[in-house]
Formats: sequence, C-alpha cells, structure tokens
Amino acid sequence: MRNYHKLIGLCLAFALLNTSCELEETIYSSIYTEAFYKTAADAEKGLVAVYDPLADLCSGPALTLVSDFSADQCYPRAVVGRNTLTLFEYDANYTTQRTAGRTNESPQQIWISCYDGIEKANWIIAKVPDAIMDATRKGQIIGEAYFLRAYYLWTLTKTFGDVPIKTMPSTSEEEAIVGKSPKADVYKQIYSDLDQATSAGLLSYPSVEKGRPSKEVVSALYAKAALYNEDWQKALQKAQEVISSGKYSLMPDVRDVYRYDKEDAARIENMWAFESAPISPGRGHQLSGLCGPTGSAGVDYSRNSFGSMFAYQTFYDSFDPKDKRRLLLDTTYVNRAGATVPQRSITPITTKGVLIKKYQDPISTIGLINNIPLFRLPDMYLIAAEAEARLNGASANAYGFVNVIRKRAGLDDLAAGLSKEAFINAVIQERAWEFFAEGDRWYDLTRTGTFLAVVPKAVNNVYPVRNPTAKNKYFPIPQDEINANPKIEQNPDWK
Repeated sequence: MRNYHKLIGLCLAFALLNTSCELEETIYSSIYTEAFYKTAADAEKGLVAVYDPLADLCSGPALTLVSDFSADQCYPRAVVGRNTLTLFEYDANYTTQRTAGRTNESPQQIWISCYDGIEKANWIIAKVPDAIMDATRKGQIIGEAYFLRAYYLWTLTKTFGDVPIKTMPSTSEEEAIVGKSPKADVYKQIYSDLDQATSAGLLSYPSVEKGRPSKEVVSALYAKAALYNEDWQKALQKAQEVISSGKYSLMPDVRDVYRYDKEDAARIENMWAFESAPISPGRGHQLSGLCGPTGSAGVDYSRNSFGSMFAYQTFYDSFDPKDKRRLLLDTTYVNRAGATVPQRSITPITTKGVLIKKYQDPISTIGLINNIPLFRLPDMYLIAAEAEARLNGASANAYGFVNVIRKRAGLDDLAAGLSKEAFINAVIQERAWEFFAEGDRWYDLTRTGTFLAVVPKAVNNVYPVRNPTAKNKYFPIPQDEINANPKIEQNPDWK
C-alpha cells in the first residue's frame, strides 16, 4: 500500500498542474479477498495464520502471567507493571503495562490475540469449504479452525465473563462491531464449535503433527470448558473419553514433562502445547528468563535469565516433602562457579525466594526452547475427579481418578471418608500442586468463588498485603476496545 499512497500523491500533484489522473488499484496486501482460499495451499497458509495469535498470547506470556501473578502461587519482581496484577491495581486502560511496553503481559493482550484468532478462524470456516482440494484434509483444516475458535472464545470468557460472539468474517466496519453475549451463550457457541471439530476427522496422537490438536485434545478442551460451565456430566464424559482412549499416559517422572531435552517424549502427557521455536527469529516466550536467577547466574536454569518470577514460600511449604512435584521448585541453586547459592541470596528482593524449575533452558542462547503446556493428561484425571464428586459425592470412582495423580507424585492415596465438599477442596488443591506456573490457578479460584478468601493469605515481605475485591473476578474489558466498539459495555463491576 505504500507505493499506492505515493501514486495518489503524484496524481494530486498532477491535478494541481491542470493534469488529470485516473488510478485503478488491484489490492495484493490483504488475504481477505475473493482471490484467496481457493486452493489447498491457500487453506494451509490461512490455517497457519489462525495459530499465530496463540504465539502472541504466549510471548509475554499473557496466557500464563495474567493468571499466575494474580493467584497464590507465583509473584513477580515489581518491574514493568507486573505487580499491578499481584496488587490488583490495574485499570481498564492497563495503563502501567502499556506505559512500560508490556501489553504482551496484560489482559489486554488476551483480548487482542483471541479476537484476532477468532477473525482468522472465521475466514477459514467461511471460505475453505469451497476450496478445490482433498476432501479429508479440507475437513481437518476446518475442524482445526473450529477448535481454535472455541479455544480463543473460552480463554476470553474465563478472563472477561460476558464477551462478544463473532462467527462470521468481517468485510466491513459495520460487521466488525458486535455487542456482548451472556456467558451462557458463549458456552453454547464453544460447545457447537467443539462438536464441529469432533466430527472433522482430526488425527489421534501420535499421528498428529506437533502443535496441532489431536482428536483427543478436542475432547480435552470440551471437558475443561464444561467444567468451567459447571456442566459436570459433560465434563466427566469428555475427560473420560480422553483417558479411556489410551492415546496418552503419564510420564513416570513428573520432572521429565518439562525437560528441554525430553520434549518429544513428553508429548505422551503434554497433549497440546505452545510450540516454542529455538531459533532466531522465532516465536518464543520469556518464562525461562523470568524464572531463572538474576544475571543468568544459575547453570541449570538459563543462559539469559533475569530473576523476575518466584514462588511464594507458603506455596512451597504447602507440599508434602515426599511430593515429587516439589522438585520443580527450589530454595537453592548452583551458580556457574559450581557453588551452591543459599536461599537468602537467590534474589535481592527477599530472603525467601523460591525458584521455579518448569521452564529451565540451560543451553539456548535466545531462551526460546521450552514449550508451554496448554493441556496435559493430569488435567483430565482431575477434571473427572471433580466432576464425579460434584455429581455423586466422594465416590470410589472419584478417588480413583485423583489417586492416579497422587501416585505419580509419590504420595499416598487421598484420605478415605472425605465429605463431598472436603473431597472437592482436596482436588482443587491437587490442581494447585500439579499445574503451578502454567496459567491455571487464578481461573480455578475465580470459577470456584474462593479467590477472595485464598489470595489475601498469599503474602510475603515483598507483597505483605493483597486485597482483591469482588470486581477482580473478571478483568475489565480494555478501554481501547470500548472506545472502538459502541456496542460493547464495560463489565458492570468496572463501570
């Protein structure tokens, strides 16, 4: 378009010299034209574009940090606006993050990326059915687009509550302006999209390409969406479908799920992940840098770490010492001289720093190597345990699901004879130990209505007081979006 604008300028200049100029433009700069989505190559390229917003979500990564810095497991060093999430001091403009150039760590990035992905998925769903290509692959491409649209929509509604539902591509500004829908309708759309993806002929693991959702991953998202929708029967059904498929299994050693050199082997458990690229330029994230010691000091952590994300001591202390998952946290590290650095010297901001070891990358010079888990098999067991308990109490089946996870962690079975409420609380706690630093915990606390009681207890000398309020259950819709769309109203508690 730059050359086009130059031509317009020339035409105006000639007009001033009593010369006429006519210009007909053929637009090549947009893929949203009738000339695209005609061939198999077009369809494949268009589908890749639907995945690109996932990389935008994971670069900050807003997809994990928005939850992790808000909850009771992890906290940030107070730089570039990260502490506004921890202290619940953000506004609808997300002013601090934007001023610091860190929109990619904020809820605003979630909104931007998810609607970008939805728009791109809509073009696939609308246009690819008419493409001239193999019918089986065509169906799979459309199915992946439905899955991704459901994933983006679910990410939006768990973050913001009632949100716009958009199922058609925009060819005009008028079509792009859509009002919010109630959360119940959002989940109806998610279910519908996942039904379409389920019937699309997607491949099962291990035949599926890296980074693509398998048939079982569609059921995994269905199970988790149903859990958040308090549709317990559907959540149980879909989680059991994944478990009983036999396509996935737990890694014997939980630490191997996250090892940079066991990424491919870990796919047996890590069902769908953001596939970080260990190249430059590449689509990566900064978790290795955030979690490693400052000054790249930890030989096992990262060659480019800056020490800005830690676990609360209270969370570390909540683990049974026998729990193998606690090995993914540490209160010491070995520096590059081979000396053991004590806890009091891990970080200058506190003597109680606890390091997170899920994203260690000791070899890459650009810090892009670790995948970020999006759906792991343990989620299916714990969803099944919770849904079964909510339906039938602390049944033998419910115990069976949660004890699979505890056994891998090296723990005894969950205490027998728990009440329904006590069992569900135990499962939620199991989720905390299993999925820390994976962007899950805040949403568990908000969906269960426990964040107001739990979060104020997660304090230390860095953050001695933390007081979320009821309005923090959902994040405010970015003010930029409200300014641009007259049909959107701010979340009621944020008006």
